[in-house]
Amino acid sequence: MDRASKSNRRKKMPPTYLLGAMVLMAALHFLLPLARMLRWPLCAVGLTPLAAGVILNLWADRDFKRIGNPVKPFEESTGLITDGTFRVSRHPMYLGMALILLGMALLMGSVGALLPVPLFLLVMEKAFVVEEERMLARQFGDYWKRYRAGTRRWL
Repeated sequence: MDRASKSNRRKKMPPTYLLGAMVLMAALHFLLPLARMLRWPLCAVGLTPLAAGVILNLWADRDFKRIGNPVKPFEESTGLITDGTFRVSRHPMYLGMALILLGMALLMGSVGALLPVPLFLLVMEKAFVVEEERMLARQFGDYWKRYRAGTRRWL
């Protein structure tokens, strides 16, 4: 991939992809619902992952700010966070976004609304996670390797 393509890709931040996935989810729910999997009040179960995703994002954001790390992808980290949300997942903000999407899909109750969730995770993996982890490996060396060995990428 040439430098211009990478630069353009990096201009789109994860919340842009989250919003795009939400729009796709709503479109699939209303235009191509495939099948109804949950009806009200059972679809209210979606409030749990939705709330968990919001809380996870807020907590991870607080962890970043606590040590002065930039939240924006591809900016150099001031330190490697291994506690808080980062004890459970190496990418809690992306995981939180995926939980928000899962919660919304369950609230909608249709199979079609679920389809963007794994697509979102795949896009985050390819567009952000792989390069972010390379940067962390270069910056933190053995400390990163130990952390990576003991903490799952997603959950």
